[in-house]
Amino acid sequence: MTKELEIEFKNMLTQEKYEELLSFFKFQPSNAVTQENQYFDTRDFQLKEKRCALRIRKKSDRYECTLKIPAQEGNFEITDLLTAQEAQNIQHAVSFDAIEVLQALTEQGIDWKALRPIGTLVTHRIEFEYNGGLLVLDHSLYNGQEDFEVEYEVTDAAAGQQKFNRFLTEHDIPVHPADKKIARFMKAAKSQF
Repeated sequence: MTKELEIEFKNMLTQEKYEELLSFFKFQPSNAVTQENQYFDTRDFQLKEKRCALRIRKKSDRYECTLKIPAQEGNFEITDLLTAQEAQNIQHAVSFDAIEVLQALTEQGIDWKALRPIGTLVTHRIEFEYNGGLLVLDHSLYNGQEDFEVEYEVTDAAAGQQKFNRFLTEHDIPVHPADKKIARFMKAAKSQF
């Protein structure tokens, strides 16, 4: 189990700008690692109402369950590693074996038995150390949508914001703040509910 504070800055990219950044940093789309996020909420969207997000991420043969809870700066991320069977048990509401996440859900007043899968988002991700943080280039597919974004994950919000703004300027990237992936996913899925 891990619990960490996530501080990140995001900006949407055009496909052209995404490809320019890949080229600039000497990456190919084939260098991306594919991860599949399955999101969960209750029928009445209690997690969304609390500005929380719950997902099971599959990356290679590894599974993890993460609950994001708003913090003063960023989000707290509570993550438990899962086996494939434990992930399947959560997906089918058989059992909830992500113990630390379960405890945090309970503290938020959420009954795990009321959770249901609301959909899947696939991301092709390239990430690398950059200027004291982690720079992430994402190509995401969900609900018939496709988008591109850059993220910069840091430990210091003020310094990180300055570095991210400088990065956008240096690469001639128009400022187009990105909602969190779960928010973009939910907006695209709205008609399905």
